[in-house]
Amino acid sequence: MPQRRPHIADSAAQSALAEALAELRDSFDTPFPPEALAEAEKATAVAPDLDLRDIPFATLDPAGSRDLDQAFQLERRGTGFTVRYAIADVPGFVVPGGALDATARERGQTLYAADGSIPLHPAVLSEGSASLLPGQDRPALVWTFALDAEGSVARTTLQRALIRSRVQLDYVTTQRGLDAGEDSPASLLPEIGRLRLEQEAARGGASLNLPDAEVVRTGPGQYGIERRQPLPVEDWNAQLSLMTGMAAADIMLDGGVGVLRTMPQPDEETFEEFRTQTRALGRPWTTGRYGEYLRSLDRADPLTLPVLEAASALFCGAGYVVFDGTAPEETLQAAIGAPYAHATAPLRRLVDRWSLAICLALSRGDEVPAWAREGLAELPRLMQESSSRASQLNAQTVERVEAALLAPRVGEVFEATVIRPANGEGEATVQIAEPAVTARAPVPAGARPGGVVRVRLDAADIRTGAVAFSAAGSR
Repeated sequence: MPQRRPHIADSAAQSALAEALAELRDSFDTPFPPEALAEAEKATAVAPDLDLRDIPFATLDPAGSRDLDQAFQLERRGTGFTVRYAIADVPGFVVPGGALDATARERGQTLYAADGSIPLHPAVLSEGSASLLPGQDRPALVWTFALDAEGSVARTTLQRALIRSRVQLDYVTTQRGLDAGEDSPASLLPEIGRLRLEQEAARGGASLNLPDAEVVRTGPGQYGIERRQPLPVEDWNAQLSLMTGMAAADIMLDGGVGVLRTMPQPDEETFEEFRTQTRALGRPWTTGRYGEYLRSLDRADPLTLPVLEAASALFCGAGYVVFDGTAPEETLQAAIGAPYAHATAPLRRLVDRWSLAICLALSRGDEVPAWAREGLAELPRLMQESSSRASQLNAQTVERVEAALLAPRVGEVFEATVIRPANGEGEATVQIAEPAVTARAPVPAGARPGGVVRVRLDAADIRTGAVAFSAAGSR
């Protein structure tokens, strides 16, 4: 749940921030070419093979979402479960080699700014004809999983079908209803989600689940920073997506063609550095796998955040690997503990269209579409470039909001917790509690993660997001 929601009370800072965020968004946004818009307006999906409109699907997303990629239906079957997971049939809408296809390749993924998104596809498609909106007939690629009593996948099928979602759920309301024992399309999600988390632990996977630093609207034209832990229902829902991504990876590996999301296991030197940091924080990792250790942390413990920040070094090196004919040497996504592919967000991520098209063809025993085979080689570069843009936009948005929160308080001294140790210039990453701001600041020699220091705010430039601190002594 949210830990704090600071707001910007100073009207001058509010005005400067609104201008800075609009300028930042414009610097990342480019209009869709007219031919791509026209193509999206006219796009119609490939005819489905099945009619599954009698299945009561539901969606579960952040409140207010319109680009709905996934819908689910859960039921108990004997001692196990049936999970149906419908994914928006974007491969059925986008004409290979057309203007819409070319524009999507340039964009790579949907970018999220403080005042809205910069979508991968035009809104008429991503929030309209292809989105799994409630009460609408929609084409989808439907994965059906038979799970045993332990939550292990016994059987998987993939079919192109027509569906009709019954209801659009949001995380906060759904969590509240589940906690109260209310009946819901998500009633089985806690049970299935926990079983899948146990499967993850058995595979040696690890969920980092860092508290998100999110820019949130606190009023008309007003923004703040919220750092919150994901709700349990978000973790359970994510397990459906992870299960689908692992199934997609298996299909493509068996078929000898596809694209995987990989991440190497940390080396022993990285593990040892993390062990050293946990000892310095007084929360030593001494036994078991690192995933078990991370799952055991008390989220209410103030030292959990610096531990999780330190653990982020264990989750580096993720990338995309493509193959056609020979499986790659490295297939593992170490944090998941299995081969994995992105295959559940085609409205918002380019690579998922390839995964879904390839998996559908292989599941049917058909030839993989030529466009998918021919476009494999450039996918890693396209996704890397778009991920870099997304990271830049997110970081620069947070920096500007943090600067606006701090601007009226230049000259004040703050207490801050050291998150990451000092670099060669004596600056460490620190977390200020109020307002919730993460920054680089000079710290006394020997200051360790978890230690509390005092820093003075010397400058805060809202337009650029730059802030400057100086040391004010330790506590």
